[in-house]
Amino acid sequence: MIVLGIETSCDETAAAVVDDRRQILAEVVLSQLEQHRPYGGIVPEIAARSHLDHLDRLIAEAMRRAGLSFADLDAIAATGGPGLIGGVMVGVTMAKAIAAVQQRPFIAVNHLEGHALTARLTDDVAFPFLLLLISGGHCQLLVVEEVGRYKRLGTTVDDAAGEAFDKGAKLLGLGYPGGPAIERAAVAGNAARFDLPRPMVGRPEPDFSFSGLKTALRQRVAALTAGGPLAVQDRADLAATLQAAIADCLADRTGRAIALARARSPGLSALVAAGGVAANGFIRARLQEIADAADLPLVVPPARLCTDNATMIAWAGVERLRRGLVDGLDFAPRPRWPLDPEAPRAIGAGVKA
Repeated sequence: MIVLGIETSCDETAAAVVDDRRQILAEVVLSQLEQHRPYGGIVPEIAARSHLDHLDRLIAEAMRRAGLSFADLDAIAATGGPGLIGGVMVGVTMAKAIAAVQQRPFIAVNHLEGHALTARLTDDVAFPFLLLLISGGHCQLLVVEEVGRYKRLGTTVDDAAGEAFDKGAKLLGLGYPGGPAIERAAVAGNAARFDLPRPMVGRPEPDFSFSGLKTALRQRVAALTAGGPLAVQDRADLAATLQAAIADCLADRTGRAIALARARSPGLSALVAAGGVAANGFIRARLQEIADAADLPLVVPPARLCTDNATMIAWAGVERLRRGLVDGLDFAPRPRWPLDPEAPRAIGAGVKA
């Protein structure tokens, strides 16, 4: 069983080929980082145009590396949402066209499900497991019960962790993307020098909030720069403090979610962290402490599979194809697509679902 996966939900254009023996036959990713860097964030129109310009070539390259023709495929999977709708439309349209011409099944994959199931590709994690999904647009804790069955335990009520990293890096003049920039700067910093809040820590419900943390950082920067530019050591210390605050929030909320998840699913097999923020080494270390305390293995996919990629979409396609979960060519791309449609929307939450 061989599936071509296509990912175009944000600012990476990607194609990959994966089989049901958990082999990655080919993976190609084109980053748009340099195109968006001057703006300090992603410009949706630029992202969609870049997908349109490069996707056909990347798919051809992935097929060449896999040594396959389109006739060898068993299905074509593409991110159907959530994401920037222009980009999602490019990938879905391409996948539908290949599926129609080759008379193969088309599978619309929820981008978040792609992240959720990656640990089953890399580590063969058994259901059920607890997923901490942390990226630029998403911050959620879910029990992954089966393919297509997710129970959300907590979510952000405002901004995602990755958003806090990006905005924090911008305030500190560290550039974009913020997560890697903050992590690099924090190496030379003292995380105990400044006091930043840990929103939601200690609350019984495992929800997140990072808006107040961003505000507190902005106030600190304003006070320090009242007499001139931010000093190099001040910048490093604030980066370390911000990273530690985000890690403390994630660790505390995850610890609470483990208790709730075990009450729901006593056979919980692992704590899985996925999404771009999971590539942060400091945060991985804090999550390892929480997992060890709960006597659970911590599974974090390799960094290249934490950020947006088509390998996770192809693998989710394999998982869904095994279960006969395919879609019609009338599928409509979705800018929002919650994994747990029955979960209530968190009070104050933005468009993170």
